Amino acid sequence: MRIVIAGAHGRIARELGRLLAAGGHDVAGLIRNPDQAGDLEADGVAPVVLDLENSTLEDVVQVLTGADAAVFAAGAGPGSGAARKDSVDRAAAVLLADAAEQAGAGRFLQVSSGGLDAVRGGSRPESMDEVMYAYLLAKLAAEEDLMARSQLDWTIVRPGILTDDAPVGLVELAPEVARESVPRSDVAAVLAELLETGSGVHQALGLITGTTPIPEAVQALAAAG
Repeated sequence: MRIVIAGAHGRIARELGRLLAAGGHDVAGLIRNPDQAGDLEADGVAPVVLDLENSTLEDVVQVLTGADAAVFAAGAGPGSGAARKDSVDRAAAVLLADAAEQAGAGRFLQVSSGGLDAVRGGSRPESMDEVMYAYLLAKLAAEEDLMARSQLDWTIVRPGILTDDAPVGLVELAPEVARESVPRSDVAAVLAELLETGSGVHQALGLITGTTPIPEAVQALAAAG
């Protein structure tokens, strides 16, 4: 498969790129900073310098033409303000999905977030600061946009509390999970398995460390569908 990863220098995305490249896939990674190109090349991923915040639809369609799948793993990141939460975590995700539809890259994985129920339906916890509120609103809007698309075989993954711990290889992957932790490397492994198998289409799935080996957890999605 030819797979394009947005936000390719992020910690989950880099591990995903390495896994896919090792599996023999043709992987391209979208990055804003050209200084990161060497890292991707070392991972076996072809770097493409493209800033989704400042690109046209045509720019992104050109990159996705010929791709089988796209993965949105970008994020505004720590230290960014509310405006960039919207321009990256929502608008860039929507742009990538628009381009995937137009380019015919039918498989689309979106890395989202747990905790979205806190802002669903106009809710806002009193203790939540402006930036976190903007982040969750952006992730929720990106999910709602993707869920309305019938031309994409989308899957949304909502990791729990992310850690840099060593991979466990055991997960809970289901529409509703507890607010617990999961290593980034296990998130990447789940994304790779979803791409390899085509499982989980039109599902939004929580992901935390659990008791089921990753291949079995993903296979169970196919059986449930």
